[in-house]
Amino acid sequence: MSAAGRDRQDPEILIATLGVEPQVVTITLDQLLAGGRAVGEVVVVYTENPAVQQAMDTVANEFAGGCYPGIQLRPVPVVAGSKKIRDFCNDADLGALLRTLYGEMRRARQQGFTVHLCVSGGRKVMGIIAMVVAQLLFGPEDCAWHLVTEGWQPGERRRLHLPPGEKVWLVPVPVLRWQEAATLMRMVTELDDPAEVVAWYEKLTRDEYTRRKGEFIRRWLTPAEREVVELVCQGLDNRAIAARLYKKEQTVANQLRNVYEKLREWLGYPAATVERSVLIAEFSSCFRSDTFSPPGSPSRT
Repeated sequence: MSAAGRDRQDPEILIATLGVEPQVVTITLDQLLAGGRAVGEVVVVYTENPAVQQAMDTVANEFAGGCYPGIQLRPVPVVAGSKKIRDFCNDADLGALLRTLYGEMRRARQQGFTVHLCVSGGRKVMGIIAMVVAQLLFGPEDCAWHLVTEGWQPGERRRLHLPPGEKVWLVPVPVLRWQEAATLMRMVTELDDPAEVVAWYEKLTRDEYTRRKGEFIRRWLTPAEREVVELVCQGLDNRAIAARLYKKEQTVANQLRNVYEKLREWLGYPAATVERSVLIAEFSSCFRSDTFSPPGSPSRT
């Protein structure tokens, strides 16, 4: 794992569907780690087809051989009751796939992971069902990825890890979360270009998060806490804030402790510690923007 990945606090998980090409999993993981992602667990969903099982064994050997220290591998076969699915031939098989992917993604979300979903491996229907589950369960920080490597073709010699300089891309796949579908569908009828639909949806998501941040500042914090948060976002330490507001330094510390507890609840109780850096990262833009002015603060010109 890269040093950048180890420094990240938010836990992250890779969920990948697997076919007969094990390098889809290893190269995707390599790219995420190289990008500083703190992936601590890899879930591989696979069938009991012998060729797929061989690919699963190859992936497991990479973890057992020390390629990914500190990262847990969890192979997850698609099962229906006690029966392990070999292929997707009927409704029952697809139902088992849906339940397996839903259960794994739901577990990851409940445990506070940021989810990376690789949909490039296995049968096409595995990617389709995985995207359906993503629509149901994804949060704003979760990502679906399509792996692209230049020059390699199925059936060629497998390279589980690519050398530096090899052309490889993780392409983000847009995911429409179902809780936002009604608003999006009203706009879809007015837009002819699918790229415009995706761009509009991404803007909608950003705008909604900005609105929620403004709501936190206005409704979750007391006026005194808002004053302290604004000064924190300007880069002042507790002593400087106390001097600016004519308060005791301990009073400022107590107010910030209350703010952190409220922020933890607003963020959905993340596993990582909520502290000053998180507060600044989330809300410094609110106080720089002319569109937001907390009650009681002077108007900006």
